[in-house]
Amino acid sequence: MTQKQRLRIQLSGAVQGVGFRPRVYRLATELDLKGWVLNSTAGLALEVEGPPAKLEEFATRLEREQPAAAVVLGRRRLRLAAVGYTQFQIRPSSGTRPKTAAILPDLATCAECRRELLDPTDRRFGYAFTNCTNCGPRYTIVEDLPYDRPNTTLRGFAMCPECLSEYTDPRNRRFHAQPNACPRCGPCIESAGIESAARALREGRIVALKGMGGFQLLADATQIEAVARLRERKAREQKPFGMMMRDIETVRRFCHVSPADQELLESRAAPIVLLKPNGTPGIAPNVAGGSPYYGVMLPCSPLHHLLLRECGLPLVATSGNRSDETIAFEDQEARERLGGIADGFLTHNRPIARPCDDSVVRLTRGRETILRRARGYAPLPVRVTKSLPAVLAVGGHLKNTVAIARGTEVYLSQHIGDLEAIEARQAFERAIADLCRLYDFTPELVACDLHPDYASTQWAQRCGMPVIRVQHHQAHVAACAAENGVEGPYLGVAWDGSGYGTDGTVWGGEFFLVEQNRFERVAHLRPFRLIGSQAAVREGCRVAAAFLGEVLGAAEIEPAWRRMLERGIHSPWTTSVGRLFDGVASIAGVAQRNCFEGQAAMALEWAIGPVVTDETYPLPDGDWEPLIREVLADLRNRAPAALIAARFHNALVDWIVSVAEHSGVRQVALSGGVFQNRYLVERAAARLEARGLTVYTHRQVPPNDGGIALGQAVLAGASLCA
Repeated sequence: MTQKQRLRIQLSGAVQGVGFRPRVYRLATELDLKGWVLNSTAGLALEVEGPPAKLEEFATRLEREQPAAAVVLGRRRLRLAAVGYTQFQIRPSSGTRPKTAAILPDLATCAECRRELLDPTDRRFGYAFTNCTNCGPRYTIVEDLPYDRPNTTLRGFAMCPECLSEYTDPRNRRFHAQPNACPRCGPCIESAGIESAARALREGRIVALKGMGGFQLLADATQIEAVARLRERKAREQKPFGMMMRDIETVRRFCHVSPADQELLESRAAPIVLLKPNGTPGIAPNVAGGSPYYGVMLPCSPLHHLLLRECGLPLVATSGNRSDETIAFEDQEARERLGGIADGFLTHNRPIARPCDDSVVRLTRGRETILRRARGYAPLPVRVTKSLPAVLAVGGHLKNTVAIARGTEVYLSQHIGDLEAIEARQAFERAIADLCRLYDFTPELVACDLHPDYASTQWAQRCGMPVIRVQHHQAHVAACAAENGVEGPYLGVAWDGSGYGTDGTVWGGEFFLVEQNRFERVAHLRPFRLIGSQAAVREGCRVAAAFLGEVLGAAEIEPAWRRMLERGIHSPWTTSVGRLFDGVASIAGVAQRNCFEGQAAMALEWAIGPVVTDETYPLPDGDWEPLIREVLADLRNRAPAALIAARFHNALVDWIVSVAEHSGVRQVALSGGVFQNRYLVERAAARLEARGLTVYTHRQVPPNDGGIALGQAVLAGASLCA
């Protein structure tokens, strides 16, 4: 008789709330193995006992057949002597510390729950809060680890006998589904119901809906007047709105949808995906705000599914806030902040532990690029190659996120937003406290930006902990390298609107040769003046004036601006490629203002349209003067804006290729807000790869400032360990 052995397995990562314990239970009982499984604050722990061959089969199948929503970041296996288990048990969760189990993001409604939701014979028919271990809220309801119902905002809802039976049956897909509920025992919609909300939307009114992670403002996307009212009340003049459509067939009615686009739309994250319209009329033109793309998502919760089916319309679905504020997530707060925007509210009594906005993604280089990392993605950790000390990284000032680093995992918060408003700064502080509390995390140091006026930097300076200040653009490229596991020397290209340089000027067009986290600035855009400083960020015509004054002579520009340039008043030097975009867009007549961040740069990219050309402008060693001269010559020759835009982008690509070829390294990392530009990224990557170089772009965190907390954590941690 084969002697029995015992196998202990520990899994770390997002392994709780995904059906892992029942999967282990069913597999162990199928193989007639004895032992136990439980959730711990570190993840999932189990022991199985039986013949060695069966244990090996168990381990192999467990890895192959893990739940689809699980994200396993670490596995430990240990063979031990048998102790004589007589049955297999699912044991109560262990509360031992430290807390290292990753919390799963909120997950879109699974196919099985959707079927029940729409089945008149099912007891959950039409129930707006149905879920199972494959879907539903996670991050926005958990208040502590391990992920068990008493540690969630559902603890106040006692399960009815039927729900409790499902919850305690390892063979049921709702076994230990912590938000498990039904119409008899669970949360419910308050005040106005789905039917009245749908009627209000059809009548052109604006509805504030309480979603999984906060409030959304909804309006009929087919009514110009309704969209215009929402823009006026929300103070969102031109920035594109996202839309929610009932199903993939509706999306195909209005948009070109590739198989990869469909996969993103129907993924568990259910993000907003940027898609090209197909020309079918019906969507109000003021939804897109001048963008050639629609930002579209599918319903992410049962409540959304029911509302979209009831109203039968594509809906504008935008964050429940005024422009530049954070998303509202508490009922009273929402009524106070959104009362002047919404004509009505669709709310419920399931508390939200923390706000989490909708994520935004697009396909670039044939793969997912995250532009806003929130619902469906946060707070999954990014695994890095080298162990880090306990670092708290507080990010930048715009598109803020914060992060904590422990070992080889960096946990990033959800998108918080721009830290101008007091509400945003309060949300920033809550996010820090939240991550530290959930993970019993005590920072050894705080990493922040060099810029002294960033709210995040000022918080770091006040916090009373050791602080390491990390240069903005170095953090950008370090984030890209870290999430891609880049080893060895690489060229980091960091292009954005602005960041505080080590010389006290405004950087934004930087090349770094990086080896072992040592940065050498090997190239940058030729500096130019920002007339009016922050005013030039909003008004590209000021940037254009600085260029024209240099190229054509000071007499060619407005006298007040000329005096500011001559005296250096409120006109700091910059190397920003983002501002170069603004200036060229203004000169070419494509855009004169930024009503929202990056608007003119986007317009210049969109102006290319279907134009395909290898024609380019000269940009020798980052000197913009020859480029500006040729743009002016093209304008005199009445060249179309599309050709000017294409030549401009091609010039930037040529510059990247030139610096890369002279760098002597074979790896290139592209980061910064400018690299949200799909044309620029795809053309640069293709040109570099054709020369045998390996190109890294962002996959897990945004290329914009939403990703720099990762880079701050990596660089600050490395400096402490050096």
